[in-house]
Amino acid sequence: MLRKFILVYNPVSGDASFKFKLDNVIESFQYKGCILIPFRITNKQNTCDFVLLAKEIAAEGIIVSGGDGTIHEVINIMLGCNLDLPIGIIPSGTSNDFAAYLQLDKNIDMCVDVVLKGDIKTFDVGKVNDKYFFNVASAGLMTSVAHSADVILKNTLGKMAYYFKGLGELPNFKALKMRITADGNVIEEDVFLFLVMNSGTVGGFPRLVPYAQIDDGKLDLLIVNKCNLPELMSLFISFLKGIHHNSKHVTYIQAQNICIECTEELDSDLDGELGPKLPLNIEVVPGKIKFFCV
Repeated sequence: MLRKFILVYNPVSGDASFKFKLDNVIESFQYKGCILIPFRITNKQNTCDFVLLAKEIAAEGIIVSGGDGTIHEVINIMLGCNLDLPIGIIPSGTSNDFAAYLQLDKNIDMCVDVVLKGDIKTFDVGKVNDKYFFNVASAGLMTSVAHSADVILKNTLGKMAYYFKGLGELPNFKALKMRITADGNVIEEDVFLFLVMNSGTVGGFPRLVPYAQIDDGKLDLLIVNKCNLPELMSLFISFLKGIHHNSKHVTYIQAQNICIECTEELDSDLDGELGPKLPLNIEVVPGKIKFFCV
């Protein structure tokens, strides 16, 4: 009997080229004794139709082609519809931080082999108010860039488009007064940026929190406190080198429950998608999702 999988793909992710590879993906699965049923989705579309289809055909898993934003949408739909199936990833977005964390690249045959090998691991997710995130929740400097960078620029330059856009915003950026409560510990600071992470790979920085684990029942909170522009630029260089943890401008905490309040109106970002406005009530939900892993 042929093994059955649903392929949920975003036709506009990244450089929008995956749709031209779709037949190759179907062929690769079919050649290895699997039926792959494609289901088209965009980040502006929220539908449980692929969940109903997966249950109807007794699919073994959901394969997602897209970036972090597409995976975010799929996970929220699956958890909202109580679909407990492992997820495979074919990275094809502008931002593929979670795929990088799982050591997956854009090689289709490699991604197919990872799924068919069937090594499944169970990971935590974060929950913000009534939404889930699998990799990062953030607000402040750079977090609005993913929503404001021009689509053509992103398709042409990829993730560099975010950095160019973000650098242009630096001179006008100001710190915001926040109250952050992490497992009862209260921090009141002027903050440039906070990141609540599940993995340690965010924004293309592979060593942002090198000891973060996505199955430890904890979230990793990184706060960048107010500093001057030269200090901030120096701090971003230290992020690239993975030596920022000794900076007096960085606060790092592990926690299970985090509440973040701000004196001004501020949008959050969940896995590269627009999230709710602050305040945020964030908690870790252990062992909530399954992924096919290397």
